[in-house]
This record gives sequence, structure tokens and C-alpha cells, in this order.
Amino acid sequence: MSKISFDLISIFPDYFSPLKLSLIGKAQESDLISIAIHDLRDQAEGVHKSVDDTPYGGGAGMVMSPEPWGKAIDSVLENSEATEHDLIILTPAGEKLTQKIAEELSTREHLIFACGRYEGIDYRVTEYYQSAPGVRVRELSIGDYVLGGGEVATLVTMEAIIRLIPGVLGNPDSLVEESHSLPDEVVEYPNFTKPATWRGLPVPEVLLSGNHALIKSWREEQARIRTAKLHGELDGRTR
Repeated sequence: MSKISFDLISIFPDYFSPLKLSLIGKAQESDLISIAIHDLRDQAEGVHKSVDDTPYGGGAGMVMSPEPWGKAIDSVLENSEATEHDLIILTPAGEKLTQKIAEELSTREHLIFACGRYEGIDYRVTEYYQSAPGVRVRELSIGDYVLGGGEVATLVTMEAIIRLIPGVLGNPDSLVEESHSLPDEVVEYPNFTKPATWRGLPVPEVLLSGNHALIKSWREEQARIRTAKLHGELDGRTR
């Protein structure tokens, strides 16, 4: 698999300094991925480098102007060696990020993240690139709440994607039994480590038994209990 490249466009490029840390930082050092960060204001004109304006039709807040975004995205596309591109626009109106979507995006060649602010990006940016050759547009949300901008959502989405890329995790087997990677929306069982007793709370005895069949059965049951509890809390019903 060829190296995946990421291009991030934002008016706050310093927001992405955490990408130098932990697994993502190591993935860059190992040349498994490349990340480039672009300041949207570099494409803005005027003394104040303004990237927003009042909304047509009235309403509160400001909308990000299409021209700086068009210039920024065009520049990224022109300088990319990839043949296919995924333009990801972070917005509360987008489809909910899931493990399945993260898995799909982890196989892509080039991901461009557009980090909107204020009341969002002029929708014509989405419409224009939906018909651009070699570009797939995906509007994504990380949950049913509103953030100050798309930078935090980009960090979440990138971590979900990058850890799935072969070679990023030291032990790829750790992906197999994770919550949201299991079938039927089952979440992962609880995990424990040493010491065997902590503040009067013991590790479940079955985990100390050495009986792998019994441990497997216990873990499956705990996963079912956790899943039922989670889903019951989400939909307001007791299961």
C-alpha cells in the first residue's frame, strides 16, 4: 500500500500541533503517512485577509467565503501526485463518523480536510467539488453537538483513520476486538491489569484462572451486558 497523504486547511494551523505526538507523530517519522497543513488566510485578499461574510437571506453569524476555499483546495489538488482525492468537509450537518467510515478512508490515497468555522463554508464549495474529476466529497460530523470549528473534529477523524493504516500500531491484533470493530455493534469487554487488587477492588477471578475457554466466554458475556446497557441509555429504554 502506498503512503497516504493528508492536507489540512484551516485559519488556525497551529491547532494541529498534536499531530506531531504519539502514534501519528511516529507514523510520519516512519514515512507511513505525510501531513501538510495550510493556512486558509494565505489565499485571502485585502489588508485584513478576511475569509468570511454575512449570510445571504439574513441570519446570525458569518459564512466562510467560497473564493479562498476554492483557491486553497485547487492549490492542494494541483500539487498532489495522487490520482484520486477525498475532500472531507467537517460540519454538524454531515453524516456521523463511524468505524466503518474510518476503515474505508484508511484505504484512500489522498485526504483533504476542510475545517470550517462560524456558520460553516459556503455550500457552493461542496457543490463545485462534487463534480470535479477525481474528487470525492464527504461531509462528516463527529457527533450531535456543535464545536467552534472543524479542527477538533479533524483531529478525531484523523486519529480514527490513521491508527487503522498497516504498520501504525505495533500490534495489529489489538484492532480485532475493539469496540465498534466487533459485529452487531457490540462494544468491547472491560479490561484489567496488575495489581490483582486495587483499593479493595479485585480483578474478576475468572481472569486469574488460566482457563482460556472460560475467559473467552466471560468476556463475550461482559461485552453483551455492556452493549445492552449502552444501547438502553442511548434510547431511554431498559433492556
